[in-house]
Amino acid sequence: RMVDVGGQRSERRKWIHCFESVTSIIFLVALSEYDQVLAECDNENRMEESKALFKTIITYPWFLNSSVILFLNKKDLLEEKIMYSHLISYFPEYTGPKQDVKAARDFILKLYQDQNPDKEKVIYSHFTCATDTENIRFVFAAVKDTILQLNLREFNLV
Repeated sequence: RMVDVGGQRSERRKWIHCFESVTSIIFLVALSEYDQVLAECDNENRMEESKALFKTIITYPWFLNSSVILFLNKKDLLEEKIMYSHLISYFPEYTGPKQDVKAARDFILKLYQDQNPDKEKVIYSHFTCATDTENIRFVFAAVKDTILQLNLREFNLV
């Protein structure tokens, strides 16, 4: 069963308590939102907010034993946007070259990986483009396999 719990900040407290003991968490990041602000707070960066939510979720006591799958979506939009909207303008700690898609993707992935205080806990990450059906088919097969392997390990079947 899959549940979409996206939405505005005010909606989160309504759902977080409903997911005790879930097998896996799939967290979706929009790579193209690095230069956008929140609808409800026009001076707060969307990616900073997303990063904070990611950390809250992966460190929440109910999710400590859940696998974490990170979808970094809209890679196609990032490829376009990075050519004219420079990452360093929004993330001064970025030291990579301007207009470098791979460096930008790696930097954003690291931003999220760095939110994980438990270095033993693996975060399974995938760069995706939701409109690319082959990419999504491959990623979903990989996710399905990851969840299956984790379940087999949990029940000592491997």
